[in-house]
Amino acid sequence: MTTTSTSTRSTSTEFASPTGLFIGGSWGEARSGETFDVLDPATGEVITSVADGGVVDAEAAMAAATQAQASWAATAPRERSVILRRAFELIIERTEELAAIITAEMGKPLADARGEVAYGAEFFRWFSEEAVRISGDHTLTGDGKNRIIVTRAPVGPCILVTPWNFPLAMGTRKIGPALAAGCTVVFKPAEQTPLTALALADILVDAGVPDGVVNVVPTTDAAGVVGSWMASGTARKISFTGSTEVGKILLAQAAPTVMRTSMELGGNAPFIVAEGADVDRAVDGAMVAKMRNMGEACTAANRFFVHRPLAAEFADKLAAKMGALTVGAGSADGVEVGPLIDQDGRAKVQRLVDDALDRGARAVVGGTENSGPGYFYPPTVLDSVDSASELMSTEIFGPVAAVVPYDTEDEVISLANDTEWGLVGYVFTQDIDRALRMGERLEVGMVGLNTGLVSNPAAPFGGVKQSGLGREGGKVGIDEFLEYKYFAVPRS
Repeated sequence: MTTTSTSTRSTSTEFASPTGLFIGGSWGEARSGETFDVLDPATGEVITSVADGGVVDAEAAMAAATQAQASWAATAPRERSVILRRAFELIIERTEELAAIITAEMGKPLADARGEVAYGAEFFRWFSEEAVRISGDHTLTGDGKNRIIVTRAPVGPCILVTPWNFPLAMGTRKIGPALAAGCTVVFKPAEQTPLTALALADILVDAGVPDGVVNVVPTTDAAGVVGSWMASGTARKISFTGSTEVGKILLAQAAPTVMRTSMELGGNAPFIVAEGADVDRAVDGAMVAKMRNMGEACTAANRFFVHRPLAAEFADKLAAKMGALTVGAGSADGVEVGPLIDQDGRAKVQRLVDDALDRGARAVVGGTENSGPGYFYPPTVLDSVDSASELMSTEIFGPVAAVVPYDTEDEVISLANDTEWGLVGYVFTQDIDRALRMGERLEVGMVGLNTGLVSNPAAPFGGVKQSGLGREGGKVGIDEFLEYKYFAVPRS
């Protein structure tokens, strides 16, 4: 196994992560011998280099997953459950090491990285329990002449593609149900954050996952590697988290083989502070909904619609809290806001803020990117935002809150639903009837009522419209990796 040991600058924590491809139970270099650098977004400096997989490596990974499929599907549910439970325990044991890796390559503060480790581990515990609860059905036809026996079977080898913003949790959220259902996987992590995925693969080896069941191919040629898998003819499922633009490409590629798809795509979450809401509670919820992961989350609240009499108070109090946050390298003590993932991400945020300011918005706090090394952007609150501003129709993916006053419930529902996305919405109100009514009218897959956090392994995560297809987590999460099989049996 090829590894690198890297110290996180402001802590005593050190980590060792594999840097090779993981195919068929073995670590190795890319067939081409190529590597690519992994950067620390807090400094822009190179952490290490990892193997840069190509199409030949992708084909080898798919062959390994295909070869292992029958034996893994035949593995007893309890055995699959035990392996996932062991993986959960190993992740918890290695929290500090995994958190250090996440912080180094992704930038989030160590406290947040530890939170991601705990959250990500729970998907393995949850699906270890679901593995032994895969059920079927038995009944009679209406005329009583035949028995109907319904069973569930693993869909087959699965393609998993994850983003960089939650490099551990996005992996466990897909690998957990796939393995629990009896599916093998080929896994392409984000180019910016391969080290966490490779460390996770190492944990799965220690947990007892058989050779070929999980295969990991980091690459700078995502289109080539994933395209190879999509065209392989043996992959039967793709689970993708990322942009709507890329999701549409994958949906088109899935059509020729009628491949099963799960798509967790973009978001543009509305955060509604309704008439008579508790402003302090709403501000606390906004801090969670906006600032989790520096705003680099598909569930992040982007558009803050506040009942007009409360708008100024809300904006001022939110600005005070966001402006008081400590910005810096995630490995440093006391840091609450780390860097954005890269220069392109920071430039996008600044462009959106500049556009809003040019259209008459006011920066209550922040609004100008930091100078110096690293991809930092200050927590920013804008008020008096024009509805035509680009950030009202674009996923910001940064620590920017746009506050827009509204007058009537019908108006705010129309504004909130005026987007191609429909992942999550937030409603803060002390009126339970209004809460349920507004939640029902929002065109989203998830609603946070008086809370800024909706993600939980026990809940079905996913959206409507162009936010995607299918659900991850909850009792239904494993269904995405299972097929129904029906037996017709005559009664003698």
